[in-house]
Order: sequence, then structure tokens, then C-alpha cells
Amino acid sequence: MQQHLRRQDGVAKVDVSLVDGKVAIYPREDSRFDPAAIFKAVYDSGVSVVEMTVLASGELMSDPARGLVFKIGNSEVFGVKPNDVSQKLKDQIGSGKVLKLRGLLYRKTSGKAGRKPPASMPLEILEVLN
Repeated sequence: MQQHLRRQDGVAKVDVSLVDGKVAIYPREDSRFDPAAIFKAVYDSGVSVVEMTVLASGELMSDPARGLVFKIGNSEVFGVKPNDVSQKLKDQIGSGKVLKLRGLLYRKTSGKAGRKPPASMPLEILEVLN
């Protein structure tokens, strides 16, 4: 699996813990992170994805076409799935303040094979870390 993931654009380092069943992927600072490509690479290596979370720093912004988005760096933008946490952050939208967040991009639901990445992977903010 490490080989499949290391071949992905923007991946700097991959740590696999067989004990925990977790994989940590560290992106290169100057690259884009494509969750769907990472999902596919994990699946192509023969492993099912149960959950995909992300730790990232960026800004909350309002986009006329997408609604609430979380912008990381100059080009990485994730749509934000509304929840209680994102509602509490309304005053941060467009403020320019950099937030460090832990968010959920994917969770396998019961009965689904988890083989293909979903059509969209909105960020569900789980907690603010700063």
C-alpha cells in the first residue's frame, strides 16, 4: 500500500500502522491533495477505506457557487458539509483567520463495499484545534 500511495502526486511521506489499521499521509507543501485519488490508490492496493480524516490549516470562506468552503493554501478548496461545528464558526467566514481543523472526508456506511470514491467528498468539520 505504501508504494501505491507514494506514487500519488503531492505525497511526501506515508506511515502505515498495521497494529492500529491506520495510514497517515503527509502531503508536499507545494502540491495539491486529491482525496479521491488517495482513496483509489488505497483500494487499488487491496485495502478497503473505512474512514478518511484530514488535519489541515486554512481559511473558511463563502463561495457563491459552492457555499461554505475551507481553503488550504492558494489552490486547495474543500466544500464544507454543514453541522453544529461549522455553524459555530460562522463569524470566522471571510475573516482571513487561519484555522487548524480535524475533519471527516469519508466514512463507510454499513452495507456498502467502499470500493469507489464517492462523487464528492465534502469536509465535515469535527473539531477546531487552535
